[in-house]
Amino acid sequence: MWGTNKQLGNRLQQLEQHLKRENPMLVEAVGRFRELDKVGRRMGLLNQEQSFATQVPWWPLVTVLGTFSAGKSSFINHYLQQDLQETGTQAVDDKFSVLCFASDGVNRVLPGIALDADPRFPFYQMADEIERVSPGERSRVDAYLQLKTCNSEALRGYIMIDSPGFDADDQRSATLRITDHIIEMSDLVLVFFDARHPEPGAMQDTLEHLVGGTMHRKDSNKFLYILNQIDAAAREDNSEQVVSAWQRALAQQGLTAGEFFCIYNPDVAPPIDNEMVRRRYEAKRDADMAAIKQRIRQVHVERIYRIIGRLEKTAREIEHDYLPQLRGLLDRWRRGVLWRDALILGGAMSLVFGLLLAGGVLQGQAVGPVAMLVKGWHTVTAGLWGSIGTGLVILLLGLMVHAYARHAAARRVLVYMTKHSSDAHRRYLTSAFNKNIRPWHSIFRPEPVGWNGWTRRRLHALIAVADSYIQRLNDRFTQPSGEQYSATTAETQPDLSTVDFAAEQADTEKVAV
Repeated sequence: MWGTNKQLGNRLQQLEQHLKRENPMLVEAVGRFRELDKVGRRMGLLNQEQSFATQVPWWPLVTVLGTFSAGKSSFINHYLQQDLQETGTQAVDDKFSVLCFASDGVNRVLPGIALDADPRFPFYQMADEIERVSPGERSRVDAYLQLKTCNSEALRGYIMIDSPGFDADDQRSATLRITDHIIEMSDLVLVFFDARHPEPGAMQDTLEHLVGGTMHRKDSNKFLYILNQIDAAAREDNSEQVVSAWQRALAQQGLTAGEFFCIYNPDVAPPIDNEMVRRRYEAKRDADMAAIKQRIRQVHVERIYRIIGRLEKTAREIEHDYLPQLRGLLDRWRRGVLWRDALILGGAMSLVFGLLLAGGVLQGQAVGPVAMLVKGWHTVTAGLWGSIGTGLVILLLGLMVHAYARHAAARRVLVYMTKHSSDAHRRYLTSAFNKNIRPWHSIFRPEPVGWNGWTRRRLHALIAVADSYIQRLNDRFTQPSGEQYSATTAETQPDLSTVDFAAEQADTEKVAV
Protein backbone atom coordinates (compact mmCIF):
# COMPACT_ATOMS: atom_id res chain seq x y z
CA MET A 1 0.00 0.00 0.00
CA TRP A 2 2.79 2.37 0.83
CA GLY A 3 5.00 1.34 -2.07
CA THR A 4 6.51 3.98 -4.30
CA ASN A 5 6.38 3.97 -8.08
CA LYS A 6 9.76 2.70 -9.32
CA GLN A 7 10.32 5.67 -11.59
CA LEU A 8 9.50 8.10 -8.77
CA GLY A 9 11.78 6.17 -6.41
CA ASN A 10 14.66 6.48 -8.87
CA ARG A 11 14.10 10.23 -9.18
CA LEU A 12 14.14 10.70 -5.42
CA GLN A 13 17.37 8.68 -5.20
CA GLN A 14 18.95 10.89 -7.87
CA LEU A 15 17.83 13.93 -5.90
CA GLU A 16 19.46 12.57 -2.75
CA GLN A 17 22.71 11.93 -4.63
CA HIS A 18 22.67 15.51 -5.89
CA LEU A 19 22.04 16.93 -2.42
CA LYS A 20 24.79 14.84 -0.78
CA ARG A 21 27.32 17.02 -2.56
CA GLU A 22 25.59 20.20 -1.44
CA ASN A 23 23.88 19.94 1.94
CA PRO A 24 23.55 16.77 4.06
CA MET A 25 20.64 18.26 6.01
CA LEU A 26 18.59 18.42 2.83
CA VAL A 27 19.33 14.73 2.21
CA GLU A 28 17.77 14.05 5.59
CA ALA A 29 14.82 16.20 4.55
CA VAL A 30 14.21 13.98 1.50
CA GLY A 31 13.96 11.02 3.86
CA ARG A 32 11.43 12.86 6.00
CA PHE A 33 9.38 13.68 2.91
CA ARG A 34 9.35 9.95 2.19
CA GLU A 35 7.82 9.39 5.62
CA LEU A 36 5.27 12.10 4.92
CA ASP A 37 4.43 10.40 1.62
CA LYS A 38 3.50 7.25 3.54
CA VAL A 39 0.94 9.23 5.50
CA GLY A 40 -0.35 10.83 2.31
CA ARG A 41 -0.77 7.48 0.57
CA ARG A 42 -2.36 5.93 3.62
CA MET A 43 -5.02 8.65 3.63
CA GLY A 44 -5.41 8.66 -0.14
CA LEU A 45 -3.99 12.16 -0.62
CA LEU A 46 -1.25 10.73 -2.85
CA ASN A 47 -1.10 7.85 -5.29
CA GLN A 48 1.93 5.66 -5.96
CA GLU A 49 3.25 8.04 -8.61
CA GLN A 50 3.15 11.16 -6.42
CA SER A 51 5.36 12.55 -3.68
CA PHE A 52 5.24 15.69 -1.59
CA ALA A 53 8.97 15.97 -2.28
CA THR A 54 8.36 16.61 -5.97
CA GLN A 55 6.18 19.62 -5.12
CA VAL A 56 9.26 21.41 -3.74
CA PRO A 57 11.98 22.99 -5.92
CA TRP A 58 15.22 21.84 -4.32
CA TRP A 59 17.41 24.48 -5.93
CA PRO A 60 17.42 28.13 -4.79
CA LEU A 61 14.91 29.89 -7.01
CA VAL A 62 14.65 33.55 -8.03
CA THR A 63 11.72 34.61 -10.23
CA VAL A 64 11.47 37.81 -12.27
CA LEU A 65 7.92 38.99 -13.01
CA GLY A 66 6.63 42.21 -14.47
CA THR A 67 4.74 44.06 -17.13
CA PHE A 68 5.66 44.23 -20.81
CA SER A 69 8.73 46.40 -21.54
CA ALA A 70 9.53 46.73 -17.82
CA GLY A 71 13.16 45.78 -18.47
CA LYS A 72 13.13 42.30 -16.94
CA SER A 73 15.30 40.70 -19.60
CA SER A 74 17.69 43.67 -19.68
CA PHE A 75 18.11 43.38 -15.91
CA ILE A 76 18.87 39.66 -16.20
CA ASN A 77 21.43 40.22 -18.97
CA HIS A 78 23.12 42.94 -16.93
CA TYR A 79 23.14 40.79 -13.80
CA LEU A 80 24.56 37.75 -15.63
CA GLN A 81 26.89 39.89 -17.77
CA GLN A 82 25.70 37.95 -20.81
CA ASP A 83 23.26 38.69 -23.63
CA LEU A 84 21.21 35.63 -22.80
CA GLN A 85 17.67 37.03 -23.00
CA GLU A 86 16.18 38.86 -25.97
CA THR A 87 15.18 42.44 -25.21
CA GLY A 88 12.90 44.96 -26.85
CA THR A 89 10.06 47.41 -26.32
CA GLN A 90 7.52 44.78 -27.38
CA ALA A 91 6.95 41.25 -26.11
CA VAL A 92 9.80 39.18 -27.52
CA ASP A 93 9.28 35.91 -25.64
CA ASP A 94 5.99 34.42 -24.49
CA LYS A 95 7.57 31.48 -22.63
CA PHE A 96 8.79 31.02 -19.08
CA SER A 97 12.56 30.75 -19.37
CA VAL A 98 14.36 28.82 -16.62
CA LEU A 99 17.99 29.92 -16.50
CA CYS A 100 20.51 27.45 -15.14
CA PHE A 101 24.31 27.38 -14.83
CA ALA A 102 26.33 25.13 -17.13
CA SER A 103 30.11 24.86 -16.83
CA ASP A 104 30.87 23.80 -20.42
CA GLY A 105 30.71 27.37 -21.69
CA VAL A 106 27.97 26.63 -24.23
CA ASN A 107 24.65 28.46 -24.01
CA ARG A 108 21.79 26.12 -24.90
CA VAL A 109 18.03 26.33 -25.21
CA LEU A 110 16.32 23.09 -24.16
CA PRO A 111 12.62 22.23 -24.57
CA GLY A 112 10.04 22.38 -21.81
CA ILE A 113 10.06 18.59 -21.35
CA ALA A 114 13.48 19.00 -19.72
CA LEU A 115 11.71 20.82 -16.88
CA ASP A 116 8.51 18.78 -16.81
CA ALA A 117 10.38 15.51 -16.14
CA ASP A 118 12.97 16.68 -13.56
CA PRO A 119 11.80 16.90 -9.89
CA ARG A 120 14.63 19.29 -9.00
CA PHE A 121 13.00 22.06 -11.01
CA PRO A 122 9.82 23.95 -10.04
CA PHE A 123 7.99 22.80 -13.17
CA TYR A 124 8.02 19.07 -12.47
CA GLN A 125 4.84 17.52 -14.00
CA MET A 126 3.67 21.00 -15.03
CA ALA A 127 2.07 19.44 -18.12
CA ASP A 128 -0.59 17.98 -15.81
CA GLU A 129 -1.33 21.42 -14.34
CA ILE A 130 -1.57 22.96 -17.81
CA GLU A 131 -4.00 20.22 -18.86
CA ARG A 132 -6.25 20.97 -15.88
CA VAL A 133 -6.76 24.60 -16.79
CA SER A 134 -6.41 24.26 -20.58
CA PRO A 135 -7.64 20.83 -21.76
CA GLY A 136 -5.69 19.53 -24.71
CA GLU A 137 -2.57 21.59 -23.97
CA ARG A 138 -0.62 18.84 -22.15
CA SER A 139 1.37 17.92 -25.25
CA ARG A 140 2.28 21.58 -25.85
CA VAL A 141 4.34 22.09 -22.70
CA ASP A 142 7.20 23.30 -24.92
CA ALA A 143 5.01 26.25 -25.92
CA TYR A 144 5.02 27.45 -22.31
CA LEU A 145 8.44 26.48 -20.91
CA GLN A 146 12.07 26.41 -21.96
CA LEU A 147 15.36 25.76 -20.18
CA LYS A 148 18.34 27.97 -20.96
CA THR A 149 21.89 27.27 -19.80
CA CYS A 150 24.83 29.65 -19.50
CA ASN A 151 28.20 29.73 -17.75
CA SER A 152 27.75 32.98 -15.83
CA GLU A 153 29.24 32.65 -12.36
CA ALA A 154 26.44 34.90 -11.09
CA LEU A 155 24.06 32.01 -11.77
CA ARG A 156 26.09 29.24 -10.18
CA GLY A 157 24.22 27.40 -7.43
CA TYR A 158 20.66 28.51 -8.16
CA ILE A 159 18.17 29.01 -10.96
CA MET A 160 16.40 32.10 -12.21
CA ILE A 161 13.07 32.33 -14.04
CA ASP A 162 12.29 35.04 -16.57
CA SER A 163 8.54 35.25 -17.12
CA PRO A 164 6.70 36.55 -20.18
CA GLY A 165 5.41 40.09 -19.91
CA PHE A 166 2.36 40.23 -17.69
CA ASP A 167 -0.94 41.55 -18.99
CA ALA A 168 -3.80 40.30 -16.82
CA ASP A 169 -6.43 41.28 -19.39
CA ASP A 170 -4.93 39.10 -22.09
CA GLN A 171 -3.31 36.21 -20.25
CA ARG A 172 -4.21 32.64 -21.01
CA SER A 173 -5.42 30.57 -18.08
CA ALA A 174 -2.42 28.25 -18.31
CA THR A 175 0.01 31.19 -18.15
CA LEU A 176 -1.70 32.56 -15.05
CA ARG A 177 -1.64 29.11 -13.48
CA ILE A 178 2.10 28.79 -14.13
CA THR A 179 2.68 32.30 -12.74
CA ASP A 180 0.88 31.44 -9.51
CA HIS A 181 2.81 28.18 -9.30
CA ILE A 182 6.24 29.74 -9.57
CA ILE A 183 5.32 32.48 -7.08
CA GLU A 184 4.46 29.73 -4.61
CA MET A 185 7.73 27.89 -5.27
CA SER A 186 10.14 30.82 -5.32
CA ASP A 187 12.55 31.94 -2.61
CA LEU A 188 12.66 35.47 -4.02
CA VAL A 189 10.30 37.25 -6.44
CA LEU A 190 11.39 40.42 -8.24
CA VAL A 191 8.33 42.31 -9.51
CA PHE A 192 9.28 44.86 -12.19
CA PHE A 193 7.33 47.96 -13.22
CA ASP A 194 8.18 50.45 -15.93
CA ALA A 195 8.86 53.97 -14.62
CA ARG A 196 8.15 55.32 -18.12
CA HIS A 197 4.51 54.26 -17.86
CA PRO A 198 2.64 57.53 -17.45
CA GLU A 199 -0.44 56.22 -15.65
CA PRO A 200 0.24 53.39 -13.20
CA GLY A 201 -3.37 53.52 -12.05
CA ALA A 202 -4.50 52.40 -15.50
CA MET A 203 -2.80 49.03 -14.94
CA GLN A 204 -5.39 48.06 -12.37
CA ASP A 205 -5.73 44.39 -13.31
CA THR A 206 -2.00 43.84 -13.55
CA LEU A 207 -1.36 45.49 -10.19
CA GLU A 208 -4.17 43.52 -8.59
CA HIS A 209 -2.65 40.19 -9.62
CA LEU A 210 1.02 41.01 -9.11
CA VAL A 211 0.62 43.01 -5.91
CA GLY A 212 -2.83 42.57 -4.39
CA GLY A 213 -2.59 38.79 -4.49
CA THR A 214 0.64 38.76 -2.51
CA MET A 215 -0.23 40.95 0.44
CA HIS A 216 -2.03 38.31 2.47
CA ARG A 217 0.67 35.70 2.02
CA LYS A 218 2.71 34.61 5.02
CA ASP A 219 5.84 34.84 2.88
CA SER A 220 5.13 38.32 1.48
CA ASN A 221 8.64 39.44 2.52
CA LYS A 222 10.09 37.49 -0.42
CA PHE A 223 8.65 40.03 -2.88
CA LEU A 224 10.80 42.95 -4.03
CA TYR A 225 8.99 45.66 -6.01
CA ILE A 226 11.29 47.32 -8.51
CA LEU A 227 10.56 50.49 -10.45
CA ASN A 228 12.88 50.06 -13.41
CA GLN A 229 14.17 52.57 -15.97
CA ILE A 230 13.86 55.41 -13.49
CA ASP A 231 16.45 57.30 -15.56
CA ALA A 232 13.50 58.28 -17.80
CA ALA A 233 12.65 60.85 -15.11
CA ALA A 234 16.12 62.43 -15.23
CA ARG A 235 15.31 64.94 -17.99
CA GLU A 236 12.62 66.62 -15.86
CA ASP A 237 14.41 65.57 -12.67
CA ASN A 238 11.08 64.53 -11.15
CA SER A 239 11.90 61.05 -9.92
CA GLU A 240 10.25 61.78 -6.56
CA GLN A 241 6.90 62.47 -8.26
CA VAL A 242 7.19 59.35 -10.44
CA VAL A 243 8.07 57.15 -7.47
CA SER A 244 5.24 58.66 -5.41
CA ALA A 245 2.71 57.95 -8.16
CA TRP A 246 3.75 54.31 -8.30
CA GLN A 247 3.81 53.96 -4.54
CA ARG A 248 0.27 55.32 -4.35
CA ALA A 249 -0.85 52.85 -7.02
CA LEU A 250 0.74 49.97 -5.10
CA ALA A 251 -0.73 51.21 -1.81
CA GLN A 252 -4.20 51.05 -3.34
CA GLN A 253 -3.60 47.32 -3.78
CA GLY A 254 -2.68 46.96 -0.12
CA LEU A 255 1.09 47.39 -0.33
CA THR A 256 1.70 49.72 2.59
CA ALA A 257 5.02 48.17 3.60
CA GLY A 258 7.75 46.15 1.99
CA GLU A 259 10.85 46.80 -0.05
CA PHE A 260 10.57 49.17 -3.01
CA PHE A 261 13.58 49.86 -5.25
CA CYS A 262 14.38 52.25 -8.09
CA ILE A 263 16.98 51.22 -10.68
CA TYR A 264 17.95 51.48 -14.31
CA ASN A 265 20.29 49.54 -16.57
CA PRO A 266 23.48 51.53 -17.29
CA ASP A 267 24.20 49.32 -20.31
CA VAL A 268 21.18 50.60 -22.26
CA ALA A 269 20.33 53.91 -20.56
CA PRO A 270 20.91 57.17 -22.47
CA PRO A 271 23.48 59.52 -20.91
CA ILE A 272 22.29 62.04 -18.32
CA ASP A 273 23.70 65.44 -19.25
CA ASN A 274 23.37 67.20 -15.91
CA GLU A 275 26.33 66.09 -13.78
CA MET A 276 24.64 66.58 -10.41
CA VAL A 277 21.48 64.80 -11.52
CA ARG A 278 23.54 61.95 -12.99
CA ARG A 279 25.46 61.44 -9.75
CA ARG A 280 22.28 61.45 -7.69
CA TYR A 281 20.57 58.93 -9.96
CA GLU A 282 23.64 56.71 -10.11
CA ALA A 283 23.97 56.73 -6.33
CA LYS A 284 20.36 55.66 -5.90
CA ARG A 285 20.68 53.04 -8.62
CA ASP A 286 23.91 51.58 -7.19
CA ALA A 287 22.55 51.42 -3.64
CA ASP A 288 19.35 49.70 -4.71
CA MET A 289 21.13 47.31 -7.08
CA ALA A 290 23.50 46.33 -4.28
CA ALA A 291 20.54 45.61 -2.00
CA ILE A 292 18.83 43.51 -4.69
CA LYS A 293 21.98 41.50 -5.37
CA GLN A 294 22.44 40.91 -1.66
CA ARG A 295 18.92 39.48 -1.44
CA ILE A 296 19.64 37.25 -4.44
CA ARG A 297 22.77 35.91 -2.73
CA GLN A 298 20.71 35.25 0.39
CA VAL A 299 18.42 32.76 -1.35
CA HIS A 300 20.90 29.94 -0.70
CA VAL A 301 20.10 30.22 2.99
CA GLU A 302 16.42 30.99 2.48
CA ARG A 303 16.07 27.91 0.27
CA ILE A 304 16.99 25.60 3.16
CA TYR A 305 14.49 27.26 5.48
CA ARG A 306 11.85 27.10 2.72
CA ILE A 307 12.25 23.35 2.21
CA ILE A 308 12.22 22.54 5.92
CA GLY A 309 9.28 24.91 6.32
CA ARG A 310 7.43 23.11 3.53
CA LEU A 311 7.94 19.80 5.34
CA GLU A 312 6.43 21.22 8.53
CA LYS A 313 3.69 23.10 6.68
CA THR A 314 2.56 20.01 4.75
CA ALA A 315 2.49 17.89 7.91
CA ARG A 316 0.35 20.50 9.65
CA GLU A 317 -1.88 20.96 6.60
CA ILE A 318 -2.74 17.26 6.54
CA GLU A 319 -4.13 17.42 10.08
CA HIS A 320 -5.49 20.95 10.23
CA ASP A 321 -6.57 21.64 6.62
CA TYR A 322 -7.02 18.49 4.56
CA LEU A 323 -8.50 16.37 7.36
CA PRO A 324 -11.26 18.86 8.38
CA GLN A 325 -12.14 19.52 4.75
CA LEU A 326 -12.23 15.79 4.01
CA ARG A 327 -14.48 15.20 7.01
CA GLY A 328 -16.83 17.91 5.79
CA LEU A 329 -16.94 16.44 2.28
CA LEU A 330 -17.66 12.97 3.64
CA ASP A 331 -20.42 14.32 5.89
CA ARG A 332 -21.99 16.03 2.89
CA TRP A 333 -21.68 12.82 0.87
CA ARG A 334 -23.13 10.72 3.71
CA ARG A 335 -26.18 12.98 4.00
CA GLY A 336 -26.66 12.83 0.25
CA VAL A 337 -26.52 9.02 0.24
CA LEU A 338 -28.98 8.66 3.12
CA TRP A 339 -31.39 11.16 1.59
CA ARG A 340 -31.37 9.33 -1.74
CA ASP A 341 -31.66 5.93 -0.07
CA ALA A 342 -34.66 7.09 1.93
CA LEU A 343 -36.33 8.73 -1.06
CA ILE A 344 -35.85 5.86 -3.50
CA LEU A 345 -36.42 2.97 -1.08
CA GLY A 346 -39.37 4.77 0.47
CA GLY A 347 -40.92 5.16 -2.96
CA ALA A 348 -40.22 1.52 -3.76
CA MET A 349 -41.82 0.30 -0.54
CA SER A 350 -44.85 2.46 -1.18
CA LEU A 351 -45.16 0.84 -4.59
CA VAL A 352 -44.87 -2.65 -3.10
CA PHE A 353 -47.54 -2.02 -0.48
CA GLY A 354 -49.73 -0.45 -3.13
CA LEU A 355 -49.38 -3.57 -5.28
CA LEU A 356 -50.21 -5.84 -2.35
CA LEU A 357 -53.26 -3.76 -1.53
CA ALA A 358 -54.28 -3.72 -5.15
CA GLY A 359 -53.85 -7.49 -5.22
CA GLY A 360 -56.58 -7.89 -2.63
CA VAL A 361 -58.93 -5.58 -4.51
CA LEU A 362 -58.29 -7.02 -7.96
CA GLN A 363 -58.12 -10.66 -6.97
CA GLY A 364 -59.70 -12.76 -9.65
CA GLN A 365 -59.69 -9.94 -12.18
CA ALA A 366 -57.29 -9.76 -15.13
CA VAL A 367 -57.92 -6.28 -16.42
CA GLY A 368 -55.36 -3.51 -17.04
CA PRO A 369 -51.62 -3.09 -16.39
CA VAL A 370 -52.04 -2.87 -12.61
CA ALA A 371 -53.57 -6.30 -12.53
CA MET A 372 -50.69 -7.66 -14.61
CA LEU A 373 -48.15 -6.19 -12.19
CA VAL A 374 -50.08 -7.62 -9.25
CA LYS A 375 -50.18 -11.08 -10.75
CA GLY A 376 -46.49 -10.88 -11.57
CA TRP A 377 -45.69 -9.89 -8.03
CA HIS A 378 -47.78 -12.72 -6.59
CA THR A 379 -46.03 -15.13 -8.92
CA VAL A 380 -42.63 -13.98 -7.63
CA THR A 381 -43.65 -14.17 -3.98
CA ALA A 382 -45.47 -17.46 -4.26
CA GLY A 383 -44.20 -20.97 -4.72
CA LEU A 384 -41.52 -23.02 -2.98
CA TRP A 385 -39.05 -20.20 -2.42
CA GLY A 386 -41.73 -17.74 -1.17
CA SER A 387 -40.41 -15.26 1.37
CA ILE A 388 -36.75 -16.21 0.75
CA GLY A 389 -37.01 -15.21 -2.88
CA THR A 390 -38.76 -12.04 -1.90
CA GLY A 391 -35.98 -11.19 0.53
CA LEU A 392 -33.29 -11.78 -2.07
CA VAL A 393 -35.08 -9.60 -4.58
CA ILE A 394 -35.52 -6.83 -2.05
CA LEU A 395 -31.85 -7.12 -0.99
CA LEU A 396 -30.64 -6.95 -4.59
CA LEU A 397 -32.82 -3.96 -5.34
CA GLY A 398 -31.65 -2.28 -2.12
CA LEU A 399 -27.99 -2.76 -3.03
CA MET A 400 -28.56 -1.37 -6.49
CA VAL A 401 -30.38 1.64 -5.08
CA HIS A 402 -27.63 2.23 -2.49
CA ALA A 403 -24.88 1.99 -5.12
CA TYR A 404 -26.70 4.53 -7.25
CA ALA A 405 -27.19 6.81 -4.24
CA ARG A 406 -23.46 6.66 -3.37
CA HIS A 407 -22.47 7.47 -6.94
CA ALA A 408 -24.97 10.30 -7.38
CA ALA A 409 -24.07 11.87 -4.03
CA ALA A 410 -20.36 11.64 -4.84
CA ARG A 411 -20.85 13.51 -8.12
CA ARG A 412 -22.62 16.31 -6.27
CA VAL A 413 -19.81 16.54 -3.75
CA LEU A 414 -17.16 16.72 -6.49
CA VAL A 415 -19.06 19.60 -8.11
CA TYR A 416 -19.22 21.33 -4.74
CA MET A 417 -15.48 20.77 -4.24
CA THR A 418 -14.68 22.35 -7.60
CA LYS A 419 -16.47 25.53 -6.55
CA HIS A 420 -15.30 25.79 -2.95
CA SER A 421 -11.78 24.26 -2.78
CA SER A 422 -8.57 25.95 -3.85
CA ASP A 423 -6.58 24.55 -6.75
CA ALA A 424 -3.74 23.67 -4.38
CA HIS A 425 -6.01 21.48 -2.21
CA ARG A 426 -8.46 20.11 -4.76
CA ARG A 427 -6.17 17.49 -6.26
CA TYR A 428 -5.28 15.96 -2.89
CA LEU A 429 -8.84 16.17 -1.56
CA THR A 430 -10.32 14.58 -4.68
CA SER A 431 -7.93 11.65 -4.42
CA ALA A 432 -8.62 11.14 -0.71
CA PHE A 433 -12.37 11.51 -1.16
CA ASN A 434 -12.44 8.89 -3.93
CA LYS A 435 -10.55 6.47 -1.70
CA ASN A 436 -13.10 6.93 1.10
CA ILE A 437 -16.17 6.25 -1.07
CA ARG A 438 -15.04 2.90 -2.40
CA PRO A 439 -17.86 0.30 -2.17
CA TRP A 440 -16.27 -1.63 0.70
CA HIS A 441 -16.07 1.45 2.96
CA SER A 442 -19.17 2.03 5.07
CA ILE A 443 -20.83 5.42 4.94
CA PHE A 444 -20.92 5.29 8.75
CA ARG A 445 -17.14 4.99 9.11
CA PRO A 446 -16.28 7.39 11.98
CA GLU A 447 -13.03 8.75 10.53
CA PRO A 448 -11.58 9.08 7.01
CA VAL A 449 -9.55 6.16 5.71
CA GLY A 450 -6.04 6.10 7.12
CA TRP A 451 -6.62 8.60 9.92
CA ASN A 452 -6.04 7.26 13.42
CA GLY A 453 -3.79 7.71 16.45
CA TRP A 454 -0.80 6.19 14.70
CA THR A 455 -1.10 8.62 11.77
CA ARG A 456 -1.45 11.57 14.15
CA ARG A 457 1.65 10.54 16.12
CA ARG A 458 3.66 10.17 12.92
CA LEU A 459 2.70 13.68 11.77
CA HIS A 460 3.56 15.17 15.15
CA ALA A 461 6.93 13.41 15.07
CA LEU A 462 7.65 14.85 11.61
CA ILE A 463 6.75 18.35 12.85
CA ALA A 464 9.18 17.86 15.74
CA VAL A 465 11.85 16.77 13.25
CA ALA A 466 11.28 19.92 11.17
CA ASP A 467 11.55 22.08 14.28
CA SER A 468 14.84 20.42 15.19
CA TYR A 469 16.18 21.18 11.71
CA ILE A 470 15.23 24.84 12.12
CA GLN A 471 17.05 24.96 15.46
CA ARG A 472 20.16 23.49 13.86
CA LEU A 473 19.97 26.05 11.06
CA ASN A 474 19.57 28.86 13.58
CA ASP A 475 22.62 27.61 15.47
CA ARG A 476 24.57 27.68 12.22
CA PHE A 477 23.62 31.22 11.20
CA THR A 478 23.01 32.93 14.54
CA GLN A 479 24.85 32.92 17.87
CA PRO A 480 22.82 34.87 20.46
CA SER A 481 25.21 33.65 23.16
CA GLY A 482 28.24 34.83 21.23
CA GLU A 483 29.67 31.32 21.00
CA GLN A 484 31.29 30.17 17.78
CA TYR A 485 29.25 27.62 15.85
CA SER A 486 31.08 24.39 15.12
CA ALA A 487 30.34 20.86 14.04
CA THR A 488 30.93 19.79 17.64
CA THR A 489 28.29 22.23 18.81
CA ALA A 490 25.85 20.86 16.25
CA GLU A 491 26.47 17.31 17.40
CA THR A 492 25.46 18.20 20.96
CA GLN A 493 22.10 19.52 19.80
CA PRO A 494 19.13 17.15 20.07
CA ASP A 495 18.53 15.63 16.65
CA LEU A 496 15.03 14.31 16.16
CA SER A 497 15.81 13.25 12.60
CA THR A 498 16.66 9.85 14.05
CA VAL A 499 13.08 9.28 15.22
CA ASP A 500 12.41 5.58 14.79
CA PHE A 501 9.22 5.57 12.77
CA ALA A 502 9.66 1.85 12.19
CA ALA A 503 9.03 1.19 15.89
CA GLU A 504 5.39 2.10 15.33
CA GLN A 505 5.07 0.02 12.19
CA ALA A 506 3.45 -2.85 14.07
CA ASP A 507 0.55 -0.58 14.94
CA THR A 508 -0.48 -0.43 11.32
CA GLU A 509 -1.40 -4.09 11.29
CA LYS A 510 -4.05 -3.37 13.93
CA VAL A 511 -5.71 -0.53 12.10
CA ALA A 512 -8.15 -0.99 9.22
CA VAL A 513 -7.21 1.04 6.22
